[in-house]
Amino acid sequence: MPSRKKISPAWAIFGTIFGLAVFIAGAVFIWPQWFGLQRELLISQAISFRLVILIGIAAALVVVLLILLTSRRIRALFAGTAIALSILLLAGGFNYLSRGISPATPATGAEEAIRVLAWNTLGNEPGSPTIAQLALDYDADVIMLPETTQDMGLEIAGLLKEQGKPMWVISNTGAPGYRAAETTLLISADLGEYQINMEYGDTSALATVIAEPVDGDGPRFVAAHPIAPTQEYMEQWRSDLEWLSTICEGNTIMGGDFNATLDHMSGLENPDAPGADFGACRDAAQDLGGASMGTWTSGRPPQFVPAIDHVMSTEQWETTGFEVIQREDRAGSDHRPVFAELTPVS
Repeated sequence: MPSRKKISPAWAIFGTIFGLAVFIAGAVFIWPQWFGLQRELLISQAISFRLVILIGIAAALVVVLLILLTSRRIRALFAGTAIALSILLLAGGFNYLSRGISPATPATGAEEAIRVLAWNTLGNEPGSPTIAQLALDYDADVIMLPETTQDMGLEIAGLLKEQGKPMWVISNTGAPGYRAAETTLLISADLGEYQINMEYGDTSALATVIAEPVDGDGPRFVAAHPIAPTQEYMEQWRSDLEWLSTICEGNTIMGGDFNATLDHMSGLENPDAPGADFGACRDAAQDLGGASMGTWTSGRPPQFVPAIDHVMSTEQWETTGFEVIQREDRAGSDHRPVFAELTPVS
């Protein structure tokens, strides 16, 4: 029986080095927090699309496995790569699934709960009747509306008042006359009187609204809208997120278009707040297993797009209902609304 020709150890050595390089490169996208790269240009954009990355890794793994069938030298060269891709796929898949792919957990309807609706309306696009009807259908006590003008907020409030739900309307703008820079917050009159507080500051270009109870009794509500992480605004985006993380403390309910997933928020948790995702706040979607369901852009499968719209709350509140709302995908906005029911912790 003829002896098989020995393969030079160099093939295996080079293959091991190449496999390690593939693993490190892949790990940057699977868990960028290890390298402190979650808010860096290109990495921050790529990691928004977790499932797309996983599909790409799976496709690469299939190609490598097929290549391994060709010869012993090729097996020695690419065996390490196959192992690296397999580990990346398993780790990335676990992370994606652990965040949760449940689009909805029904609210309890508890009387003491506060029901929050957050929706970037792309400059009033859905119109006041659509927004008001959505708020009525979800029995919202608080409506956080980035890219929505005060005039639109007043129209919504008028429609809700006709249905027996009077609301305070509080707005802020980073650029008067530019709809995308304005944010409007509606708060049920049943929660008491609220007023804007500008002493904390604001996001860099797109306005955030901070409202606090006049009598000091009740949570702070924050309708957030940091700028998007485009190439020219990366520094402002980082500073917006850092600032917002300092506001999410005390007794606070925060929601809106964060232009950031939970990956981007990593490292901005308050270390003195156990289980916090951002500042001292927990993410409602993460609490109820829906944090991998994307909110932008609407009209596309939520499993494939980034989850950048959030509702969050501090330790005084427990998430008892959550939904990424898909019924309004044709309403005109490029964002999906998100809904959360928050119940006081007894």
